[in-house]
Amino acid sequence: MLADLDRLDASDKTEKSRLFTIEDIRRRARSLAQDIFAPRAASIDSAEMYPWENCFALRDAGFMGMTIPKAYGGAGAGYREAVVLVEEVTKVCGVTGRIAVEANMGAIGAIMAYGSEKQKKLAAELVLDGDKPAICITEPESGSAATEMTTRADKVGNGYVLNGIKHWITGGGVSRLHLIFARVYENDEPQGIAGFLVVRGEPGAEGLSIGRREPTMGLRGIPETEVHLKDLHVPSDMMLQPPSGIRKGFGDLMTAYNGQRVGAAAVALGIAVGAYEQAEDFIQKREQFGRPICEFQGLQWMLADMSVQISAARALINEAVSGEGFPDKMKAAQAKLFTSEMAVTVTNNALQMHGAAGYSRRNPVERMVRDARMFTIGGGTAQVLRNVIASDLLKRKFPQTRDGYLVRTADKSSMEDLRSVVDRSPEC
Repeated sequence: MLADLDRLDASDKTEKSRLFTIEDIRRRARSLAQDIFAPRAASIDSAEMYPWENCFALRDAGFMGMTIPKAYGGAGAGYREAVVLVEEVTKVCGVTGRIAVEANMGAIGAIMAYGSEKQKKLAAELVLDGDKPAICITEPESGSAATEMTTRADKVGNGYVLNGIKHWITGGGVSRLHLIFARVYENDEPQGIAGFLVVRGEPGAEGLSIGRREPTMGLRGIPETEVHLKDLHVPSDMMLQPPSGIRKGFGDLMTAYNGQRVGAAAVALGIAVGAYEQAEDFIQKREQFGRPICEFQGLQWMLADMSVQISAARALINEAVSGEGFPDKMKAAQAKLFTSEMAVTVTNNALQMHGAAGYSRRNPVERMVRDARMFTIGGGTAQVLRNVIASDLLKRKFPQTRDGYLVRTADKSSMEDLRSVVDRSPEC
């Protein structure tokens, strides 16, 4: 089934590093989606099993880590190419679309931008071999208020000891590479927030364990879990050092997160397009009152509105990835906000157009409705993104804590750190 994809040997770095054109990516991804991913999507959802076969198919087609620079074995593709891949894959399988995002944007983007040679080579090797990195920011009591994380990284000798609990970690238990965000302390003095690279299962990573898995509404094939850190020893050379240093570098790391945010928008777009295409096909085949139901004006208008909303969302995403480097914060927020809400509307309308047939789990639209729902929450809620957009429009910071920038218990060093990033945080 992969004949049309010119299946690549996983060890052939020369072939995997070739630069794809947009149309080449679209054609290859569409063929892969229809031939391989679509037949598996329902079983991935019902069994709630991680789709390793899909990961390997992405890898063999050169799509895992295609944004990694050629010098490290990738194709050197940009985010414009990545969102095309994600949309095509997600039309049939939202779980596989999320894997494609995290193999090309988010954590891997931050590592390739800010990492040392050792860190880049480590991350590239894992992702190009089929690993989906896990980005660990959220905690049980630190969701939208990302800067209120309590996970500690205490300087001990030539390294750091991490303690804390992360929550809602996408890929917990299947991902090997973890980018863990923690508050750094040296001699019990706060230094700022930094990221640490940890490879689960490797010697020295015994302090990282997987906690409970959340029974999610949608996207059930990719686990969302707790990640427990107990006296996890991380060498100093595995701290990700952004240009601004530890004290103010959290803002740089969050700039990289804009890529993840646009990737989430691309997944929501793909789900919406998949549902739209199902509805468009159904209303032309389904007959009631002696004629195809597409002849009823009410359904025509629904389909037209869905098409306009999808086109607008795609335009916002394309605008967000039109520049060089990481997407702009404002454009990424606009794309994620509009597309996530659009996907909820379009998938629900697609289900409505199917009538009772859409309510059955035999119909992929039912799954798409559930899958789309998380995107107004994860990666920045729709409400928080409106705050981000308004702040940028008005050129003012609007801190969300009751007494200004900080809760009263924060110390002076944390105040400086949080003030520097509050307007760039993925949540704040």
